[in-house]
Amino acid sequence: MSSAAQDTGPGPRTITTAVPSRLDRLPWSRWHWMIVIGLGTVWILDGLEVTVVGNIASRLSEHGSGLAITDAQVTGLGAALYVAGACSGALFFGWLTDRFGRKKLFLVTLAVYLAATAMTALSFSAWWFFLFRFLTGFGIGGEYAAINSAIDELIPSKYRGRVDLIINGSYWLGAMGGALLSVLALNTDLLPKNIGWRLTFALGVVLGLVILLVRRHVPESPRWMFIHGREEGAEQLLDDVERQVEEQTGEPLPPPGRSITIEQRESVGFLEIARTLFHAYPKRAVLGFALFIGQAFLYNAITFGFSSILVKFFAVSSGTTGYFFAVIAFGNFLGPLTLGKLFDTVGRRRMIAGTYVLSGLLLFVTAWLFAQAWLNAATMTACWCVVLFFASAGASSAYLTVSEIFPMETRAMAIAFFYAIGTAAGGISGPLVFSALTSSGVVGDAVIAFSIGAALMTAAGVVAAFLAVDAEGRSLEDIAAPLSARLAAATENAAPTPPGAPAA
Repeated sequence: MSSAAQDTGPGPRTITTAVPSRLDRLPWSRWHWMIVIGLGTVWILDGLEVTVVGNIASRLSEHGSGLAITDAQVTGLGAALYVAGACSGALFFGWLTDRFGRKKLFLVTLAVYLAATAMTALSFSAWWFFLFRFLTGFGIGGEYAAINSAIDELIPSKYRGRVDLIINGSYWLGAMGGALLSVLALNTDLLPKNIGWRLTFALGVVLGLVILLVRRHVPESPRWMFIHGREEGAEQLLDDVERQVEEQTGEPLPPPGRSITIEQRESVGFLEIARTLFHAYPKRAVLGFALFIGQAFLYNAITFGFSSILVKFFAVSSGTTGYFFAVIAFGNFLGPLTLGKLFDTVGRRRMIAGTYVLSGLLLFVTAWLFAQAWLNAATMTACWCVVLFFASAGASSAYLTVSEIFPMETRAMAIAFFYAIGTAAGGISGPLVFSALTSSGVVGDAVIAFSIGAALMTAAGVVAAFLAVDAEGRSLEDIAAPLSARLAAATENAAPTPPGAPAA
C-alpha cells in the first residue's frame, strides 16, 4: 500500500499517495491493450457514423427512401444538429465525469449513443431523424470527455502521446469503413432505397454493443479514485495490475517515484473550474482555443465539400465518391500512426506546431493548384491525403494537449469545454458556410473555403510554437498540480506550530 492518510480532524482527509508514479512506471502490458481496445474503438464508430451520413445524403433525399428530406437538410441542418448535440453532450457529461468518475460515464455515454443510433435507423420523418442525430451527437460528445480523460490517466507517461494520438486517429478507420459501406448502401441492386441506409445505422449499433461488452472490464481511473476518497480501491487495483505485469515480464518492477499529498474532495464547482482555466492557466487556455478552432475549420473546409467538389468539378459519380473518401480517410489514419511516437520523442511543442503549420501551408498550395485547374479527381484526392496526413496528427494532439495541461479535477471538463467551443465554431458555422461555398460550382468559392481553413490552421500552429507545453514523458501531476494538492499544501502551511515544537 502506498497511501497514507493524515488525521486532520473533521472535514476532508489529506492523504499521501504514490499512485501516479506507480502508474507511470508500468511497462506496456496486456492490461494497457485492454484499455486501448475498450476505450479507443469508439472513435471508429464515430467515424463510421459521420461518414455514412455524409455519403448517403443523396440517397436519403431521393423519392422512395422513406424520408421526406432534402440533401441540403442532411448535410447542413442535420450535420449542425449532430455537432450541436456533441457540444452539449461534452459539457454535460464532462461535468458528470469529473464528479462521478470516468468508468460510469464512459458506459453511460456509449449507451446513449447506441440508443440514439438505433432510433435513427427507425426514422420515419425528418423531425425524428434530426432529433436522434442531435442525441447521437450528445452521446458522442460525452465520449470525448470521458474517454480522453480516462486514457491519459491510465496510460504511462512514456507512451501517453502516441497512444492518445493513435486512438483519436482511429476515427478515420471508421470513416474509411463508412465510406465503403455507403457504396453498398447506395447500390440499389443489393438493397432497396428505404432499407440500405437503415442497415448502415444498425451496423453501428451492433459494433457498439460489442465495444460495450469489452468496456465493462476497463477499470476506474486510480487517479480519480484517490482524490475522491477511494484510495483503498485505487491501491488494490494497482496491486493487481502490478502483479499481472510482473508475471508477464518475469521481472520485478522498479520502485515508484515520488509521492503526492492531496486533500480529498467530492467535486469541483463551475466557478473554480473557470478560475483554474482562465486565471491560473490563461496561456494554456488560449492554446486550447487555437488548436481546436484551427483543426475544426480545416477539416470542415475539406470534408464538408469533398463530395460536391468531386461531382461538380471532376464529373465523379455520386455513387462512387465513397471510394475517394476511403483513400482520404486512410491518409488521415496514417498520420497519427506514423507520427505519434515523435510527439513523445521529438516533443510536443515542435510536433504540434509543425503539423499544424505544415498542413495549413499544404492546403494553401492545394487551393492554388485547384484554382489553376491543374488537378483532376485523383490528384485532388492525393493533395487532400497529404494535407490530412499531417493535419490528423495535429488535430489528435489537440485532445491530448487539453487533457494533460490542466489539473486532474478539471480534466474532463477542460476537454469538454475546448471541444465544445472549437467544434461549435468550426462544426456548426463550418457546415453552413462551407457547404454553400463548395456546392456553388464556382472555383473561386471553393478556393475561399480552403483558404479559410488553411489560414486558421496555420495561425493555430504559430500559437502552439509559442505556447505549447513540453509535456512529453512527464507525469500529469508534474505538468499541472492537482487542485487538491494545492489545498493540502495550503492547509499544511497554515497549520499552527504544536506547543514545544521548533519554529519552521
